[in-house]
Amino acid sequence: MKINVVAVGNIKQKYFVEAIKEYEKRISRYAKLNIIEVKEFGDNEKTLLQEEQGILKNLKGKVILLDLEGDDISSTELADLFENSLVSGDSEITFVIGGSRGVSKNVKDAIPNKIRFGKVTYPHQLMRVILLEQIYRALSINAGSDYHK
Repeated sequence: MKINVVAVGNIKQKYFVEAIKEYEKRISRYAKLNIIEVKEFGDNEKTLLQEEQGILKNLKGKVILLDLEGDDISSTELADLFENSLVSGDSEITFVIGGSRGVSKNVKDAIPNKIRFGKVTYPHQLMRVILLEQIYRALSINAGSDYHK
């Protein structure tokens, strides 16, 4: 399975970078992971349209947007999503994480699958770490590992 994470902005904080590297290493046991960073343009309305181009050109396979309006998903449901995707022939999944202002309406409209990990708002840098941990957890559930207890 190939998993892409399209994320707006790059990570500068050392503690996030270290956590991301750790989960990249763990995920590599189960899947090929590709993180694509889309340039973040700033903090105004025009920036969403500029970021939109970078997001849309990187959508491949089954695409899932992390969005506050998305469906709540548990770790076991994410594991099922991976398993069902493989069974249905979708060997590539792309997750999209917007920047500090989210994503444009065009991006939301282009991606019918939307999930969230609860109702709280996280900084987009931390959301990348949370997503990678959940990907690892889901893959380890499917592999029968005891990581998920």
